[in-house]
Amino acid sequence: MKTIIRIATPVLAIALMSGVSSFAQSVQPQNNNAAAAQDWNTPPTGTEQSQQGFRDGVQAAQLDRAAKRNMDAKASHLYVHPPVKGGARDEYRASFEAGYKAALEHGSSM
Repeated sequence: MKTIIRIATPVLAIALMSGVSSFAQSVQPQNNNAAAAQDWNTPPTGTEQSQQGFRDGVQAAQLDRAAKRNMDAKASHLYVHPPVKGGARDEYRASFEAGYKAALEHGSSM
């Protein structure tokens, strides 16, 4: 039994290592497509609250589409009750709507 383990372990390691290089080559073209697709959902520069609002808007649109809900940014819980305080609410809501609209225009899926 010990000799089988001693022989099988290096063979298994070599098999796994040879599979990794071919897997890495097949994944590379997808990374280029992912980078191009990610441009539209990258939050614009601004405050942390506005960037978070944009990302939350994109996610809310994706979730609404997946759940087949009414596609309205202003009906979202995070739009009605933003997770920021004070004057940052208006900025968050504007960015949330922009992210929601961007997700709708690009027909994004999860």
